[in-house]
Amino acid sequence: MRLAIHHETAYRYTAPAHYSIQQLRLTPRPEAHQRVLSWRIDAPGKLQRFVDAYGNVAHTLVITAPHDAIRVVVAGSVEIEAPPADPGAQDLSPLVFAVATPLTEAEGAVRDFAALHLKRTGRAQDFLALAEGICGAVAYETGITEVTSTAANALEIGRGVCQDHAHLFIACCRSMNVPVRYVSGYVDPGHDEPAASHAWADVWIEGEGWVSVDVTHRVLARERHCRLAIGRDYLSAAPVRGVRTGGGEESLHVKVAVRSEHQ
Repeated sequence: MRLAIHHETAYRYTAPAHYSIQQLRLTPRPEAHQRVLSWRIDAPGKLQRFVDAYGNVAHTLVITAPHDAIRVVVAGSVEIEAPPADPGAQDLSPLVFAVATPLTEAEGAVRDFAALHLKRTGRAQDFLALAEGICGAVAYETGITEVTSTAANALEIGRGVCQDHAHLFIACCRSMNVPVRYVSGYVDPGHDEPAASHAWADVWIEGEGWVSVDVTHRVLARERHCRLAIGRDYLSAAPVRGVRTGGGEESLHVKVAVRSEHQ
């Protein structure tokens, strides 16, 4: 499948900012099953490209002149096939992704939830059943959680977004010593839902390798999913992260369009 993607991130400040630095993980990962046909990043400054510790393509953006807004636009076309069986031979050890983080700490309630909803038969179906349980316990609703919300927060509140679903899935798996990694990217939602940035998870299954689970949609991630970055949690795979000096209060506007193209 070929996906055409357009993603705009715009920050506005109530006072001039004097300095901003951002890390952008907004370039699709170089993986065997997805091929970038065209891609560009438009940003108000010079971009320094690098590859991070997880193999993600990233850029550093630094703005030193006074500014009251930042607008970053990415656009391009990506060809995606169904992910093949992935033994992980070219990746970091799966054990790197078995370690809890502050956002994915498995506290008592999370451990109890994992014990109830995750069976260990070594099949992908076990993890889809966990996704079903998570979506039943944490209803999808925007504006409730923050990027700093933890898996335990989402479970307690009972509402959240794809990031919260992924974090809770990761926390449950790691509580049972299953390596799992966070994935940021895009999904073509079809005609029924608006497009948005998306998050899901790769879970390590012995004998199969990494298997991608879209927790929010309760399906395996396949041709409609474009992968930007992987990490231990949101913080190491976020499409945009940064700090600034000055600027007063900040408002953020994000617009995403994803559509399938005929080949």
